[in-house]
Amino acid sequence: MAAFISCHHNYSSSLAPPTFKSTKRNPISAPSTLYAQCCAPHFPSLCSSQISPPPGFRLTDHNQKDEVCSSLKKCAISVMLAVGLLSGVAGQANASNPALPDVSVLISGPPIKDPGALLRYALPIDNKAIREVQKPLEDISESLKLAGVKAIDSAERNVRQASRALKQGKAAVISGLAKSKVEHGTELLNKLEAGLDEFQQILEDKNRDAVAPKQKELLNYVGGVEEDMVDGFPYEVPEEYQSMPLLKGRATVDMKVKVKDNPNLDECVFRIVLDGYNAPVTAGNFVDLVERHFYDGMEIQRADGFVVQTGDPEGPAEGFIDPSTEKTRTVPLEIMVDGEKAPVYGDTLEELGLFKAQTRLPFNAFGTMAMARDEFENNSGSSQVFWLLKESELTPSNANILDGRYAVFGYVTENEDLLADLKVGDVIESVEVVSGLDNLVNPTYKIVG
Repeated sequence: MAAFISCHHNYSSSLAPPTFKSTKRNPISAPSTLYAQCCAPHFPSLCSSQISPPPGFRLTDHNQKDEVCSSLKKCAISVMLAVGLLSGVAGQANASNPALPDVSVLISGPPIKDPGALLRYALPIDNKAIREVQKPLEDISESLKLAGVKAIDSAERNVRQASRALKQGKAAVISGLAKSKVEHGTELLNKLEAGLDEFQQILEDKNRDAVAPKQKELLNYVGGVEEDMVDGFPYEVPEEYQSMPLLKGRATVDMKVKVKDNPNLDECVFRIVLDGYNAPVTAGNFVDLVERHFYDGMEIQRADGFVVQTGDPEGPAEGFIDPSTEKTRTVPLEIMVDGEKAPVYGDTLEELGLFKAQTRLPFNAFGTMAMARDEFENNSGSSQVFWLLKESELTPSNANILDGRYAVFGYVTENEDLLADLKVGDVIESVEVVSGLDNLVNPTYKIVG
């Protein structure tokens, strides 16, 4: 694996917390942000000059007024969904009036916002023993939010619980390892076991500064063990997409960005984990474009405090033109529903009536990466991608109206906070795959050398 390049800044103190521009530009009454970002594209004559496009909306100059009539139903459902999320009022389900989501279902328990935790929980495994070790270690993040000695006491209970779960369930964990990975997985388990003893000593010494780094180390071991439980690719991609570039597993990329007009930040490398287990077509398309150096030298094209977006090539094309066909290569909308074995393709969860369904890769984390597309065409994603920056009325974690509408295929796992410092015109110097390229099948970049 290539060495990770840290961000370069021109001062010794740590970076200040990022600030955001307001996205509430729409004069329409409440819920204005939800209405503006959900439905403004459906009514361009009313709103388009006063608000920004919705997150992930493809950068296009096409006049969409001819789509108004066909989109009234979509907008009506969106408004109902938004109002339901804010007010908790649920409608009755029938053929013409889908039920609104049950807010108590959508917002049950504290949402998981850490990208590493989201990726660990998204792995296609079913091993209760390792999950019982993982959960108390993940919960340390909440323990550290407590004041004073309570944080250490709570973290100590978490570590004792994880140690007990590992001792009781170690045999079950080992039995869940893929046959070809037993040796590696067992080695990681031994490191985890020793690390838990070291962690216990850190907490007994009340060394609070060492808690978070040790937690991260041990969770990396847990994640490695869980990845060693995955034996091959768990399902068949639909036949119509099987010849496309597919990421059958995970890959890690480093995106190096040159930052302009910022005295505190010159350049930064964002580490991104792409999840092909849950979005093989979308992630495969992106890795293939990375290997073509498609994004190298491209500018950041949207940075409004809500999302950062890029991928619109120069010229009239709105996506990647495949030289073999001289046409825009598009990918289908691809959503993995939690509890299902394979993604759904071509339809939003709203269109399928799955209002209570949770996505395996939710828009919970700062730096969630997703495929942009035309608002009115689900299968129009090509090369434009975006990163979600913050929560709003539209995008609270665990009740996110973007979930099931846009295909999430990865998370920024290092330096994600610095996405907020990017501006339109900052240049992506390079995007490089640092691990997992062997998981890409049907690569087209090799055909063109």
